[in-house]
Amino acid sequence: MLYDLTVVQFSKMLNNLNHILDKAEAFAALKKVDMAVLLNSRLAPDQFNLIRQVQIACDTAKIGVARLTGNMDTVPKHDDSETTLAELRQRIASVLKYLEGFSEADFGHADKVHVSQPRWEGKYLTGYEFAIEHAVPNIYFHITTAYAILRHNGVEVGKKDYLGAMPYKVPVL
Repeated sequence: MLYDLTVVQFSKMLNNLNHILDKAEAFAALKKVDMAVLLNSRLAPDQFNLIRQVQIACDTAKIGVARLTGNMDTVPKHDDSETTLAELRQRIASVLKYLEGFSEADFGHADKVHVSQPRWEGKYLTGYEFAIEHAVPNIYFHITTAYAILRHNGVEVGKKDYLGAMPYKVPVL
Protein backbone atom coordinates (compact mmCIF):
# COMPACT_ATOMS: atom_id res chain seq x y z
CA MET A 1 0.00 0.00 0.00
CA LEU A 2 2.73 2.52 0.87
CA TYR A 3 4.44 1.76 -2.42
CA ASP A 4 1.26 2.72 -4.29
CA LEU A 5 0.70 5.82 -2.15
CA THR A 6 4.23 7.04 -2.67
CA VAL A 7 6.17 5.70 -5.65
CA VAL A 8 3.17 5.20 -7.92
CA GLN A 9 1.34 8.40 -6.98
CA PHE A 10 4.46 10.57 -6.71
CA SER A 11 5.55 9.43 -10.17
CA LYS A 12 2.10 10.12 -11.60
CA MET A 13 1.94 13.57 -10.05
CA LEU A 14 5.46 14.52 -11.17
CA ASN A 15 4.52 13.46 -14.70
CA ASN A 16 1.35 15.56 -14.42
CA LEU A 17 3.52 18.47 -13.24
CA ASN A 18 5.66 18.01 -16.37
CA HIS A 19 2.49 18.19 -18.46
CA ILE A 20 1.41 21.38 -16.69
CA LEU A 21 4.87 22.84 -17.33
CA ASP A 22 4.45 21.94 -21.04
CA LYS A 23 1.30 24.03 -21.07
CA ALA A 24 3.13 26.88 -19.34
CA GLU A 25 5.88 26.75 -21.97
CA ALA A 26 3.34 26.82 -24.80
CA PHE A 27 1.49 29.70 -23.13
CA ALA A 28 4.71 31.69 -22.73
CA ALA A 29 5.60 31.17 -26.40
CA LEU A 30 2.11 32.07 -27.62
CA LYS A 31 1.77 35.16 -25.45
CA LYS A 32 5.44 36.14 -25.84
CA VAL A 33 5.96 36.04 -22.08
CA ASP A 34 9.47 35.41 -20.79
CA MET A 35 9.34 31.97 -19.14
CA ALA A 36 11.43 33.41 -16.29
CA VAL A 37 8.44 35.57 -15.35
CA LEU A 38 6.29 32.47 -14.83
CA LEU A 39 9.06 30.55 -13.07
CA ASN A 40 9.56 33.35 -10.58
CA SER A 41 5.86 34.03 -10.01
CA ARG A 42 4.23 33.35 -6.67
CA LEU A 43 0.72 33.60 -5.27
CA ALA A 44 1.63 35.73 -2.26
CA PRO A 45 4.68 37.81 -1.32
CA ASP A 46 5.65 35.40 1.49
CA GLN A 47 5.13 32.23 -0.55
CA PHE A 48 7.72 30.36 -2.61
CA ASN A 49 7.85 30.91 -6.36
CA LEU A 50 7.11 28.29 -9.01
CA ILE A 51 10.73 27.14 -9.18
CA ARG A 52 10.81 26.41 -5.45
CA GLN A 53 7.42 24.67 -5.58
CA VAL A 54 8.79 22.25 -8.19
CA GLN A 55 12.00 21.72 -6.21
CA ILE A 56 10.10 20.90 -3.02
CA ALA A 57 7.70 18.56 -4.83
CA CYS A 58 10.73 16.68 -6.17
CA ASP A 59 12.41 16.64 -2.76
CA THR A 60 9.25 15.36 -1.10
CA ALA A 61 9.07 12.46 -3.54
CA LYS A 62 12.68 11.35 -3.43
CA ILE A 63 13.34 11.93 0.26
CA GLY A 64 9.97 10.58 1.34
CA VAL A 65 10.52 7.28 -0.45
CA ALA A 66 14.12 7.10 0.76
CA ARG A 67 13.08 7.61 4.39
CA LEU A 68 10.38 4.98 4.16
CA THR A 69 12.72 2.39 2.65
CA GLY A 70 15.91 3.19 4.57
CA ASN A 71 17.72 4.43 1.48
CA MET A 72 18.75 7.96 2.45
CA ASP A 73 22.26 7.32 1.14
CA THR A 74 20.93 6.83 -2.40
CA VAL A 75 18.90 10.05 -2.72
CA PRO A 76 19.88 12.08 -5.80
CA LYS A 77 21.53 15.35 -4.81
CA HIS A 78 20.14 18.61 -6.16
CA ASP A 79 21.62 21.96 -5.19
CA ASP A 80 18.44 23.98 -5.73
CA SER A 81 20.11 26.17 -8.35
CA GLU A 82 17.58 25.66 -11.14
CA THR A 83 16.58 28.86 -12.91
CA THR A 84 15.21 27.55 -16.22
CA LEU A 85 12.43 25.26 -17.30
CA ALA A 86 14.97 22.86 -18.81
CA GLU A 87 16.76 22.59 -15.48
CA LEU A 88 13.49 21.93 -13.65
CA ARG A 89 12.63 19.23 -16.18
CA GLN A 90 16.04 17.62 -15.56
CA ARG A 91 15.35 17.59 -11.84
CA ILE A 92 11.93 16.01 -12.31
CA ALA A 93 13.43 13.41 -14.68
CA SER A 94 16.15 12.60 -12.15
CA VAL A 95 13.57 12.01 -9.42
CA LEU A 96 11.34 9.93 -11.70
CA LYS A 97 14.34 7.75 -12.61
CA TYR A 98 15.17 7.36 -8.92
CA LEU A 99 11.61 6.31 -8.09
CA GLU A 100 11.70 3.70 -10.88
CA GLY A 101 14.39 1.90 -8.88
CA PHE A 102 11.95 0.94 -6.12
CA SER A 103 9.61 -2.01 -5.97
CA GLU A 104 6.79 -2.95 -3.67
CA ALA A 105 9.17 -5.33 -1.88
CA ASP A 106 11.30 -2.35 -0.78
CA PHE A 107 8.37 -1.25 1.39
CA GLY A 108 8.10 -4.48 3.39
CA HIS A 109 8.53 -2.80 6.79
CA ALA A 110 8.02 0.82 5.75
CA ASP A 111 4.83 1.24 7.75
CA LYS A 112 6.69 0.60 11.03
CA VAL A 113 9.97 2.49 10.52
CA HIS A 114 10.56 5.58 12.62
CA VAL A 115 10.84 8.65 10.43
CA SER A 116 12.24 11.89 11.78
CA GLN A 117 13.89 15.02 10.49
CA PRO A 118 15.91 17.74 12.21
CA ARG A 119 13.12 20.27 12.56
CA TRP A 120 11.00 17.72 14.48
CA GLU A 121 13.43 18.03 17.42
CA GLY A 122 13.81 14.31 18.12
CA LYS A 123 10.16 13.39 17.56
CA TYR A 124 9.20 10.83 14.95
CA LEU A 125 6.30 9.38 12.99
CA THR A 126 5.85 5.77 11.97
CA GLY A 127 6.37 5.21 8.27
CA TYR A 128 2.64 4.87 7.77
CA GLU A 129 1.96 8.12 9.62
CA PHE A 130 4.79 9.87 7.78
CA ALA A 131 3.40 8.81 4.40
CA ILE A 132 -0.24 9.73 4.99
CA GLU A 133 0.23 12.71 7.33
CA HIS A 134 3.30 14.35 5.81
CA ALA A 135 4.74 13.13 2.50
CA VAL A 136 1.53 12.65 0.50
CA PRO A 137 -0.12 15.92 1.60
CA ASN A 138 3.17 17.78 1.11
CA ILE A 139 3.69 16.74 -2.50
CA TYR A 140 0.07 17.50 -3.34
CA PHE A 141 0.37 20.92 -1.68
CA HIS A 142 3.41 21.94 -3.72
CA ILE A 143 2.13 20.58 -7.04
CA THR A 144 -1.24 22.24 -6.41
CA THR A 145 0.51 25.51 -5.64
CA ALA A 146 2.60 25.24 -8.82
CA TYR A 147 -0.63 24.63 -10.74
CA ALA A 148 -2.30 27.61 -9.04
CA ILE A 149 0.63 29.93 -9.80
CA LEU A 150 0.41 29.08 -13.49
CA ARG A 151 -3.38 29.28 -13.54
CA HIS A 152 -3.23 32.66 -11.80
CA ASN A 153 -0.89 33.86 -14.56
CA GLY A 154 -3.29 32.85 -17.32
CA VAL A 155 -1.99 29.43 -18.29
CA GLU A 156 -4.95 27.36 -19.44
CA VAL A 157 -4.70 24.38 -17.14
CA GLY A 158 -7.61 22.56 -15.58
CA LYS A 159 -8.42 19.81 -13.15
CA LYS A 160 -7.84 17.11 -15.78
CA ASP A 161 -4.28 18.41 -16.28
CA TYR A 162 -3.69 18.19 -12.54
CA LEU A 163 -5.28 14.76 -12.08
CA GLY A 164 -3.82 13.24 -15.24
CA ALA A 165 -4.95 10.01 -16.85
CA MET A 166 -7.46 7.98 -14.90
CA PRO A 167 -7.70 4.16 -14.98
CA TYR A 168 -11.35 4.15 -16.03
CA LYS A 169 -13.00 0.79 -16.56
CA VAL A 170 -15.74 -0.06 -19.02
CA PRO A 171 -18.55 -2.07 -17.45
CA VAL A 172 -18.98 -5.54 -18.84
CA LEU A 173 -22.60 -6.14 -19.74
